[in-house]
Amino acid sequence: MSETLELSIVIPCLNEETTVGDVVKDAMGALRRLGIRGEVVVADNGSRDTSREVAADAGARVVDVKAKGYGAALMGGITAARGRYVLMADADDSYDLSAIDAFVEALRAGNDLVMGNRFRGGIEPGAMPPLHRYLGNPVLSFAARLFFGGETGDFHSGIRAFRRDAILGLDLRTTGMEFASEMVVKAHLAKLRITEVPTRLRRDRRPRRPHLRTWRDGWRHLRFLLLYSPRWLFFYPGALLMLVGAIVGGRLLIGPFQAGSLGFDVHTLVYASAMIIVGFQGVAFAFFTKIFAVSEGLLPEDPRLPVLFRYFTLEVGLLVGLALIVAGLGTAGIAIRLWNEAGFGSLADRSETTLRYVIVSATALALGTETMLGSFFLSVLGLRRR
Repeated sequence: MSETLELSIVIPCLNEETTVGDVVKDAMGALRRLGIRGEVVVADNGSRDTSREVAADAGARVVDVKAKGYGAALMGGITAARGRYVLMADADDSYDLSAIDAFVEALRAGNDLVMGNRFRGGIEPGAMPPLHRYLGNPVLSFAARLFFGGETGDFHSGIRAFRRDAILGLDLRTTGMEFASEMVVKAHLAKLRITEVPTRLRRDRRPRRPHLRTWRDGWRHLRFLLLYSPRWLFFYPGALLMLVGAIVGGRLLIGPFQAGSLGFDVHTLVYASAMIIVGFQGVAFAFFTKIFAVSEGLLPEDPRLPVLFRYFTLEVGLLVGLALIVAGLGTAGIAIRLWNEAGFGSLADRSETTLRYVIVSATALALGTETMLGSFFLSVLGLRRR
């Protein structure tokens, strides 16, 4: 069992008795034809039909994976594999495992991860729902490229090959369908060598509905992409809110203005202030999330973090926060002086002027307090790193 092979073909399986036998036979035939010392591993995820027996009769080594989920089944199979390389594919016969030549060549050429691209290889009529083909896959693949870089055109292909040690080194953690996204995301973040080869997608031959659920699994993929990109989830939206709030608020501090038939005054200034505060929280959350994710091994080390801790210390954060609080109190003092001039009575005749000072004061006080509290929290997160 300790013998090292060149290639293990891992097939996750859950009640696939009608197709898994043919898939295993195609894989075994490809290994013989290419002269590869390899094996076929079927990772059974609790099948209640005869899938295990069918796979074993066809020549596969069947391993039981008790943890439920597509990702759990694949990780169980990858962990049990004895090959230097692993090729994974679904058990529904939608991929032709008798034609894996391009994957093997790309691995031998030094690539760490070889993705099958169904859009380049061809999709048989009825093999992929139109919603997946023209919206789901293109949108999610575009979002992944935008968030994490790279040129992967088919982020969710069910057939891919990789160096086993390289993928195990990524510490993949998801157990569901988002496992496919996690593998490629972490491979990009770890700067692994990734390439794509054309692959053809065939119609699913199973007599039942597929395990994939369009909206549920699509959301899980998108959620994963966002959670692994604090910049796009927190930083960019927060920075945009702060910028818009500062521009609008700065203009309204001078006085009201007209934009066509629309008039903007202190009421809009309140919302501009809220945008600045919420935006600041988003930017702060981006840093908190990034540091926590790196500390927990969810994201790779970022060389910019030591620079952050070198210059943005707890003391610096406290001083900045204190300065903002002092500015807020000073502005509040001006508002109180105006109120005093009115005999601490009604400010109806100068309400707009006073309200401008009050809004600026409240904004500065909120930002100052958040900066001080955030500095303490940032220092707590940094303790483990140091």
